[in-house]
Amino acid sequence: MLSEIRDYARSALRDDLVAAAIVSVLLIPQSLAYALLAGLPPQVGLYASLLPLVAYAALGSSPLLCVGPVAVLALMISQALAHVPADVGPQAGALVLAAEVGLLLAAAAWLRLDALASLLSVPVLHGFETGATLSIALSQLPLLLGAPVRGSNLPQLVGAWWRAPSAWQPLTALYGGGALLALWLARRHAGRALARWMSVSRATLLVRLAPLAVLMLAVGAATLTDAGTHGVALVGALPELAPRIGLPPLAAALWWQLLPSALLVALVTFVSSLVVAESLGRRQGTRVEPRRELAGLAAANLAAALSSGMPVAGSFSRSVVSLDAGTRTRMAGVFTALFMALAIVLLARPLAALPAAVLAATIIIAVLSVLDWRPFRQAWLYSRSEGVLMSVVAALTLLQGVAWALGVGVAASIALLLQRTARPHVALIGRVAGTEHFRNVGRHEVQLTPGVMALRIDESLLFTNARQLVDVVQQQLAQASGTQRLVLLMSPVNRIDFSGLAALRALHDTLAARGIRLDLSEVKGPVLDALHAGGWSQWFAGRVFLSHHQAMVDAAGP
Repeated sequence: MLSEIRDYARSALRDDLVAAAIVSVLLIPQSLAYALLAGLPPQVGLYASLLPLVAYAALGSSPLLCVGPVAVLALMISQALAHVPADVGPQAGALVLAAEVGLLLAAAAWLRLDALASLLSVPVLHGFETGATLSIALSQLPLLLGAPVRGSNLPQLVGAWWRAPSAWQPLTALYGGGALLALWLARRHAGRALARWMSVSRATLLVRLAPLAVLMLAVGAATLTDAGTHGVALVGALPELAPRIGLPPLAAALWWQLLPSALLVALVTFVSSLVVAESLGRRQGTRVEPRRELAGLAAANLAAALSSGMPVAGSFSRSVVSLDAGTRTRMAGVFTALFMALAIVLLARPLAALPAAVLAATIIIAVLSVLDWRPFRQAWLYSRSEGVLMSVVAALTLLQGVAWALGVGVAASIALLLQRTARPHVALIGRVAGTEHFRNVGRHEVQLTPGVMALRIDESLLFTNARQLVDVVQQQLAQASGTQRLVLLMSPVNRIDFSGLAALRALHDTLAARGIRLDLSEVKGPVLDALHAGGWSQWFAGRVFLSHHQAMVDAAGP
């Protein structure tokens, strides 16, 4: 263990500390805002950004995912707590909701329901990433310019901006624009300029510290100019940090009342967090384990329930900032929690003078750095339907929100899968001259065997496509008169369910009525075991061959 600690200290400690310092400063105002959005006291957002980060780091799998309060959950929490009795209060309801979400996610991890993550195809992942990037950048634009508008999606922002009495505040826009320009110059040119005077590693470190430097300069400028009295929105005074550790209320009626909302919050928490973790993991080359993500998110929400917090999930904007700041391991989350606690205690007064526009500039620069339009063109050229799906998910994320985008994306992915598998692909194959290899007659010069038709089944035979098997084979037989024997090459078939077994028997009986013998070749062992278990030997009158070549040269009877 000491050796591992030394290796970590040499290879990743510095990067994790730098990233944690940057993320912790951004996390404080966001936590306050999301707690207020959920209808809770502002300090609840801070509590949800301390122990939950440590709990996720212990059990999660992504080094980049930053858990904590997020906008989507804040809106859902607000709706769920709207009907909590007044004598209970929203804060107690939030604790019960966090506990239920944690227990539901833990049960899903125990039952191995992480397989549901396979429904998130790459088009859905990238569409969500692009839409979330644009949505977050647009949501920060009013803060950047000092406009008194808010909204969780593009139509709400446009409508609020249209109705706003003033479109922007000049001095606020000066702070935001100046910070945006400084961060952009640091990202594009500072690394090369500093590398002329120092080592590349040290120059890279200084570039990563640029957001912190911009924040400190902004605090100094705002303090010297007394910017708050001139209409510049500031972060403001932080509430006192005094979380209470203990169990949430155990009133059965309250738990039962919030259970339906908890189910929906748990689903959105897992799906949206996994999308963020996998999207950013592909960029860094790190592998995300869905079951461990379930466990990590469960631990984070249970920690929130025990420490006066609120339900938490993975945040796209903070995770992107973490990636951009150079996070290497999950220890960055632990350091973020420690730095947040220290910042609340030691930096409450300086942070109160920080212009909100500067924070908005930091988030905009970070999220736009991951914007990539190339996959849209690649998907369109490779598969039009998947290109359209990617665009629809991105548009829905921007126009409606995460829940709509992910719901439609998963449903559309399932529909595309069913469409592709509803009709099994069956290829007429022949022998390549001078070999024992058999290939599709439409793609290769091959030799056919008179009286014997060879077909390759390119799908597993499942309930989604089994009904079409007889029709597909009969269409092939209609083009070749005089067929006495049909040989199905089964090597691509990984599974035959009960519907597939029924379809295989129907094909066998249909061919037998026409005097055609059905043989199989290269059947996989597990598939053959399942056929035998299903009583296949009682009605199958053909033969099973180890290789397709043996099946084609065999002239013996059944």
